[in-house]
Formats: sequence, C-alpha cells, structure tokens
Amino acid sequence: MKARAGAVVFTAFSALGLLAALTLTIERIKLLEDASYVPSCSLNPVLSCGSVMVTKQAALFGFPNPILGIVAFSVALVAGVLLLGRIELPHWFWLGMSAGLLLGEVFIHWLIFESLYTINALCPYCMVVWTVTMPLFVLALSRLITRENPGTVGRLFLEWRWTLLAVWYAIVIALIGIRFSDYWASLF
Repeated sequence: MKARAGAVVFTAFSALGLLAALTLTIERIKLLEDASYVPSCSLNPVLSCGSVMVTKQAALFGFPNPILGIVAFSVALVAGVLLLGRIELPHWFWLGMSAGLLLGEVFIHWLIFESLYTINALCPYCMVVWTVTMPLFVLALSRLITRENPGTVGRLFLEWRWTLLAVWYAIVIALIGIRFSDYWASLF
C-alpha cells in the first residue's frame, strides 16, 4: 500500500509541476508578444510573476527556465504513470532520477535565494514548482535507497524523510515570511 501511495503522490506532484511549468511558459510567451501583458500570477508587488519573468535569472541558460521544468516533469510524470501501472523501474533509472532532482533542487534553491534577496518578488507558479520538487526528490531518493541494502544513513533517511521534508518546507516558508514581513504586516 505504501508503494502505491508513493506512486500516486509522485504522479500527482509531477503533473502539478508540469502544469505549472507549462503555464509559466505560456505566460512568458504572452509577455514576449505583448510587453504590456500582465501575467495571471501577478497579484501584488510581492506575488508577481511578471517582475520575475523579465529577470536574467528567469532564463539562466538562454531560454526560459520553465522549459527545463517541462522536460523534467514530463520524465517524472511518465515514471509516476509507470509506477501506477506497477512497472518496476531499474536501479539506474532511480539513480538518474535522484541525481536529476538533486540538480533541480540546487537550481530551485538558487532561484529561491534570488527571488527573496535579488529580485524581491515571488512567482506563485514558481512556488508550485518549488513545492512539488521537494517531495519528488524525497520519493525518488527513497526508491533508490530501498532498492539497495540501506545502511544506517539510508535507514535514518527513510525513517525521518517526512519530518525532514516538513522542516525543509518550514525553513522556506519562514524565509519568505521574514523577507517580506513588512509587506505582510501592511496588509493588516
């Protein structure tokens, strides 16, 4: 039952990430077509995709970052669907998926830092990507660890993974709360 629940979560979060990446790409194309276009995710001075999309950080490799998300989440979604179909994927696949998600986490956390301290705005669709990538990494790493004879560190990770994920979320939420505390306070 646990494997099935993990497959459902992996598939659902991959689909959400893909939807967010597709939406960001469409919004970016609309902004390129019409500089006066206001993206649907530009809600206020802090939650503003438009101000994030026009930065150099939003196209770090020379094309919009969400294109990376479309590719990565498509691969993850296919893996999730295969898991739902009870198709066991090989060790090398989970090794590659875990490595790819780790690189994604490094990139996302750089983007979180840039959003908070350089751009000074948050993109709601980007935050969806941040939110779903973290558990995808935890789930992929869990599958990788359970395929081998886990050592002490592997067993500890498997036992504490959801607590670690909750702490990880709490740290990011706290950073957002602290960074924009003046704005949040002005709303009340």
